[in-house]
Amino acid sequence: MVTGANSGIGFMISRDLAEIGSNVIMVCRDSSKGEVARREIVERTGNKSVELMICDLSSLASVRDLAQRFKETHNRLHELVNNAGVIMGKRVVTADDMETTFEVNYLSHFLLTLLLLDTLKASAPSRIVNVSSSAHYSGRMVFDDLQEEKNYSAMRSYCQSKLAQVLFTHELARKLEGTRVTVNAVHPGVVRTRWGDEGGAVGIGIRIARPFMLSPEKGAETPFYVAASPDVEGKTGKYWEKKKEKNSSEESYNDNESRLLWVVSTKLAGIDA
Repeated sequence: MVTGANSGIGFMISRDLAEIGSNVIMVCRDSSKGEVARREIVERTGNKSVELMICDLSSLASVRDLAQRFKETHNRLHELVNNAGVIMGKRVVTADDMETTFEVNYLSHFLLTLLLLDTLKASAPSRIVNVSSSAHYSGRMVFDDLQEEKNYSAMRSYCQSKLAQVLFTHELARKLEGTRVTVNAVHPGVVRTRWGDEGGAVGIGIRIARPFMLSPEKGAETPFYVAASPDVEGKTGKYWEKKKEKNSSEESYNDNESRLLWVVSTKLAGIDA
């Protein structure tokens, strides 16, 4: 299962998984764009086992619905790639009364992962890949203002969401010890995608820099490697860049912070800690 799969890195990861014969579930927000992307992958790879499932990651109810629909029709899940992401130029609140970047990039993937965890365990060995970013090095968890209500900054919110993904990766890896379910975070590189289209002034800078960025195909290489390579079997709680393990930020190894984030996230997501 790959979120944000109709374009950019998510599309390329889905295509690469299809090429090695995987049964691929493309999670997309827009059904029309998702179906076009699904058909293209089927035509290019010859793999007909490519399925589209619709989910709006700015809605926790939609995430719950996705997990339920998946479980009604599937009893196996070997790879979950939490890829979808946004950056918002101004503070936009979701239907859940949360800041959009935080919910889409982190909290909805947190919820989706935990809702599918029993299936991942039953399918072990299985893998969870959180597509984070080197931007997490600049991130700080501001627990008294996770929703950026006091003084919104597009880049600060984005960096915080990516740090949250890495903290979640480390904490979940500890909790999954002995289950043969691994979880890793990945920096795909600075990739030329539609990411940043809604980023306001930051987005303008991103669009100007796009000609100098990696192609989505190159950006998909490390997430695909961590999701599918035999070389990564059994490795968990790591941060990857250019197909190699790398130290994530100093803050990302703060166990107290990762545990606090876990507790806060379960409350925000409305699930049992």
